[in-house]
Amino acid sequence: MKGLAPGAILRLTALAMGMVALMPVQMLVMRVAPSRGAAIPRLFHRLTCRCLGVRRHVRGTPPPAGSSGLIVANHVSWLDIAVLGAERPVCFVAKSEVAAWPVIGFLAKLQRTVFIDRSRRAATADVAAQMGERLSAGEAVVLFAEGTTGDGTRILPMRSSLLGAAHEALGKGDAESAADIAVYPLTISYTGFHGMAGGRVERATLAWYGDTELAPHLKTVLRAGAIDVELAWGEPIAMGRATSRKEATRRAEAAIRKARQETVSGRPVP
Repeated sequence: MKGLAPGAILRLTALAMGMVALMPVQMLVMRVAPSRGAAIPRLFHRLTCRCLGVRRHVRGTPPPAGSSGLIVANHVSWLDIAVLGAERPVCFVAKSEVAAWPVIGFLAKLQRTVFIDRSRRAATADVAAQMGERLSAGEAVVLFAEGTTGDGTRILPMRSSLLGAAHEALGKGDAESAADIAVYPLTISYTGFHGMAGGRVERATLAWYGDTELAPHLKTVLRAGAIDVELAWGEPIAMGRATSRKEATRRAEAAIRKARQETVSGRPVP
């Protein structure tokens, strides 16, 4: 890319080489041992964070290692995928257009992403069923419940429709013995740039939203130097058969907004 410092070009080259090396390995793993397909994507996401200078900071109590559940998070940038994927084995829910994107779509398929075609009326029900199957199989599923990326300075209203996936998972078990599905609220906040605390302007610059194209945004990220991102975990919400998906969404959104306010203000919010 033109206009990048030699160090940034070196980091981008290292990331490209890592991707080329890991993709065929992941393809082979998915063919012969799909149950072990989470390790390579996590390694790639960690490499991505390292090459792009992204430093992860965790606040709150994350879900136990290897646990299943529905992770409900806000969405700021394509970087969120690498940040979350580097932390733990997860699968994502993404719009169907992503599947057709060069390179990124192929990588998403290798990570067994659940794609939703928002132009189809029955898409939500179909995707909820797929998510329910993943949850029933013991996987952790990430849902960006805003339905799009925000501008980095605020949390958008969250949609409740896909939380029906939890009910799909519950519906596969015996009515009396089925355990609750854990819904984990997660707040993603980009807090530091060039080793210094960032304000509204910096957060908006790093956000990937609207008609922003990927290549120019990647160049912005490479020029940003060290980037600090906080992952704030809220208290898990137990979702049983009688739990309203709208109520679960409301509680998750409230937890995410509270954590966001605490991160920005630096003070606890009652």
